[in-house]
Amino acid sequence: MTQPSRTPTRITDPSGLTVAANVRRVRESRGWSTYELAKKLKDGGRPVSPSALAKIERGERRVDVGDLIALAVALNVAPSGLLLPVDTEPLAEIEVTGRSRTVPALKAWEWADGRDTLDDPASGHAAYQAHMLYRLYGRPHWLVDLEDEEEAGGTDRSRGDRLRRTVGIERVEGTNRYRFTREGGGDDG
Repeated sequence: MTQPSRTPTRITDPSGLTVAANVRRVRESRGWSTYELAKKLKDGGRPVSPSALAKIERGERRVDVGDLIALAVALNVAPSGLLLPVDTEPLAEIEVTGRSRTVPALKAWEWADGRDTLDDPASGHAAYQAHMLYRLYGRPHWLVDLEDEEEAGGTDRSRGDRLRRTVGIERVEGTNRYRFTREGGGDDG
């Protein structure tokens, strides 16, 4: 008894197609073969065969969250650099999976990079509230504090200095450990 042939997977959602195109774009721009990228993924603990990479790039294999992160690490790009089109104008309308209408590319990038909501509430208090809730649920508090300080024109020389002061931690000299420098900071870690 023969088994029926499988219908090949065909990625049709906008984000999946964009990931496929971006993996190929970045890999080729680095001058890597699928074999070289597969080796980098294997070395990073997420083995993906060269043939599976070719299928990803052709839109014939889905990329799960773990694959996406591993690909971003191996390709040395932010995950958003694989999820969104990079070869578009800021005001060009793009599709985002899970959204019924298009959105300007700039808006999608600000959302994916954690800077703003994808939707624009009318204005006033509703817009402010939506933005604050987005930051509350989608960003670590210490990063929100740091971004607020940067926006206000913090005077420290480096982001690391501002982060240490904002979060209240410092590196223990000669180690990879940190300790809290202010009360209420918690346990050393």
